Amino acid sequence: MARCTAPSRGHRTASGRAECPACGGRYGRYGGGYSYGSYSTPSPSPSPSPSPSYSSTRSGGGGSSTVRAKWSKAGSTVLYTPVEARALEPIRETVVKRAELPDLRDVFLCHAWADRLEDATELYDLLRARGVSVWFSEKDIPLGSSFLREIDKGLAKSRIGIVLVTPALLLRLPTGGVADRELSALLATDQLVPIVHRTTYDALRNVSPLLASRNGLSTGEDTLAVVANKLADLIAT
Repeated sequence: MARCTAPSRGHRTASGRAECPACGGRYGRYGGGYSYGSYSTPSPSPSPSPSPSYSSTRSGGGGSSTVRAKWSKAGSTVLYTPVEARALEPIRETVVKRAELPDLRDVFLCHAWADRLEDATELYDLLRARGVSVWFSEKDIPLGSSFLREIDKGLAKSRIGIVLVTPALLLRLPTGGVADRELSALLATDQLVPIVHRTTYDALRNVSPLLASRNGLSTGEDTLAVVANKLADLIAT
């Protein structure tokens, strides 16, 4: 039996392979990869597939999970993050306590003067469309009346207060003014829900750490319409 010459001469060239008494004939038939009798050239190992990379996303409020609040009525589709649900519990208790008082508005809307025609009006319209009665300075302060006195009355006759926190409010708060007085009154109660819109809690913390300590709702993850849904669900009696 002819012996393969690969161990001594090698088969790295076409002529070397052809001259091998054991393998020469086979190379004529199979022009591809080759074997030397009992020797074999290992096929290149395939490159390992890259490990898949995974990323996780988390919504605001400490996680992506959502829950139904214990105050939500049967059939409600409104969902909250667990942080929102916990933060709004004392507000809900205030709503229930004040539910029997006569002639109360559901919500007092505190906002920066610069937001009165856009963001504040948008939120006002969204709440009204959901059946929420809103005290809103643009609608509720008669011409010629005392601005501050009417605000005092509005605060006293509302179940809860919401503060629309926007870049305009952050600029206004350090200078004082009406919004600052409204905010001071609301901070003294369990009626306050911050609505952070087009800004962040970190930015708010730099201006008002006390207000930033109150967890509320944010349009960082939700639209303003979804925020209005949550507020309507919160004050429903």
